[in-house]
Amino acid sequence: MRHKYATRAIVLARHPAGEANATLTLLTRELGVVRARAQGVRRSGAKLAAALATFSESDVVLVRGAEGWRLSGAVLAEHWFAKVGSADARALASRFVGLLLRLAPVDAAEPALFPLMEELLGALASAPPESYDAIECLAALRLLAALGFDAGALPAGGFSPNALTEVAGDRRAFIARVNHGIEASGL
Repeated sequence: MRHKYATRAIVLARHPAGEANATLTLLTRELGVVRARAQGVRRSGAKLAAALATFSESDVVLVRGAEGWRLSGAVLAEHWFAKVGSADARALASRFVGLLLRLAPVDAAEPALFPLMEELLGALASAPPESYDAIECLAALRLLAALGFDAGALPAGGFSPNALTEVAGDRRAFIARVNHGIEASGL
């Protein structure tokens, strides 16, 4: 019998796989970035569909098989897509996910990534649109630091107004650090 892994996950991407199935890219607390196959999730009335929408945070059950991960259950905990209401905020979150997926290794536990994504989505749900630029810059820099591509000091307080003011005040230096980190990653 295969071992089941129960964990909290954020759905980063979802791609069709066959007529009713989907391949999900999940960011999990314990396992890091995982690609898992979800069967029947694209059918009309599928029970797991709401829990597996993009930017949904769910408690999932994963099974490791010979062909990779398979999702066997999910319960919706937070629907970030609805909370991150504006199109600009969703576009920012999508750009961040694109960077995360390019930099973070699949199936390698990176414990700092899940809380970072959770904090980013929370900040986008509550921050005013004029702070989105600073949020994006700080999120990219925190991602690079978590993956070892930036060793500089980060503003204290996560995505607090003070941290965002600090980033906005010295935007050029922070963007230079982001660009240097991306260059160091080899992208």
